[in-house]
Amino acid sequence: MRPYRPVLALVLTIAAAASWWLARPGAETPPPVARTGTQRTIDYYVNGLDATRMTEAGVPAHRLRTPKLRHFTDDDTSELEQPHLTVFQAEAPPWEVDSEQAWVSPDGSLILLQGDVLITRKGSADNPPMHIVTSNLRVQPEQDYAETDEKVRVSSESDWVDSIGMQAWMRPPSRLKFLSQVEGYYVPR
Repeated sequence: MRPYRPVLALVLTIAAAASWWLARPGAETPPPVARTGTQRTIDYYVNGLDATRMTEAGVPAHRLRTPKLRHFTDDDTSELEQPHLTVFQAEAPPWEVDSEQAWVSPDGSLILLQGDVLITRKGSADNPPMHIVTSNLRVQPEQDYAETDEKVRVSSESDWVDSIGMQAWMRPPSRLKFLSQVEGYYVPR
């Protein structure tokens, strides 16, 4: 079973309940969304989504929060406004990912974080705090993998790295790969 199937089931249950609630007399119906000359129809939407995916051991793996999720019938994709994703780590602070908008593929295997993207992780005894600023990030949640071709700034305490393009593996051992035009400042400890 794919890890996001339970989240999708939760979203569909919430959507069914919301549909029943909105179908009552006097409820307002959301208008179809216009997009690049064609009209798309929303088959359901969720306001205030907060969903957590658990591991097989019953420990949180990911938590997704968004003020608004819209699902479209034409291509079975979803769009999220101001999503916030938490990627939990077993022995380290979680990664926190924020963006302006997101697009989710029909099976949930690809998420495109659009606009400005901020990724943070608090420090711990073994891990310094980390702050990553970029845009237009492609995420493969099942692999805890992300990449971008855009400008990236990674800072940690007084150290920083600037790059064009980055690959990030968030599952331990977490690591980053910078793709081109890399500049940085490192303070030896």
